[in-house]
Amino acid sequence: MKLTDYLKDRLTAYLIYGISWLLVLIFMAAFRISFQAIVIVSLILLLSIIFAEVWGYFRKKSYYDKLLHCLDELDKKYLLSEMTEDPDFLDGRILYEVMQETNKSMCEHIAGHRRENKEFREYIELWVHEIKLPVASVQLMCHNDGNTKYAEQLKRIDDYIENVLYYARSRNAEKDYIIKPVSLKRAFADIAVKNREELQERNITLHTEDLDMDVMTDGKWLGFILGQIMGNSMKYEASEITVTAEDFPDKTVLHFRDNGCGIPEHDMPYIFEKSFTGENGRTHRKSTGMGLYIVKKLCDLPRSSSHSARMIYMMYGE
Repeated sequence: MKLTDYLKDRLTAYLIYGISWLLVLIFMAAFRISFQAIVIVSLILLLSIIFAEVWGYFRKKSYYDKLLHCLDELDKKYLLSEMTEDPDFLDGRILYEVMQETNKSMCEHIAGHRRENKEFREYIELWVHEIKLPVASVQLMCHNDGNTKYAEQLKRIDDYIENVLYYARSRNAEKDYIIKPVSLKRAFADIAVKNREELQERNITLHTEDLDMDVMTDGKWLGFILGQIMGNSMKYEASEITVTAEDFPDKTVLHFRDNGCGIPEHDMPYIFEKSFTGENGRTHRKSTGMGLYIVKKLCDLPRSSSHSARMIYMMYGE
């Protein structure tokens, strides 16, 4: 708190003090009080006012400077009320009580939203598990009957349903982690088998290199990430997919490349943004713009988790 700001805020009070002092002078002059007495009384009043103002200024300055410092240092500004103490002056106590009440109201409001969000997420997860059963049954019936007419559309439905499940879980994915050694080669092979029919139909060739290694990660989430990237390659006219891995002391870098239509340079900064489809998403088969967004969220999660697992970065190339 600056002294000049404090003085400007107190100008009205000082004006009242000045008028009161003039009235006192007039009163004492009317009663023919000696000049020396007038000077002494004036000095006493002036020193009292100066002392009171200096004491009030430094008392408030200490509190408000600490308050502003905490505000600047905090990343989460809403925690300010938890970092401040109850001051010893009235307007500061009023401010403190207001912050405490607003913080309490905000916490209750957020808790309500979290409960609603949790209930909705749990319902979505339950719905996904329920809907996947009839979809899998129809896929099995089509396979048994030799009817491939609807196979591709059923697979797309299944993929979209899976996206919903992983998106619903992505905010708390770290709670679902089972960190253990996972073979990159095996993980990629499983995804290739899962997409075998579409790969054969589109005559897509797969090449792998240096995948004979284990990484500390969650196999289920890794499989989803690989599946999303492979799905994009198939969607955008690739005829060849190459996957290679580089092992470093602190991480494993997985390169995933294809020879499809590629990503326009002006779209590159935005490909991991939510619902961004870009030029290719509008000119090719309709895209939701959610796949790479979920992939990015899942790839970022281990960086902030407490697991001592090596991190896997997806480098999405043309």
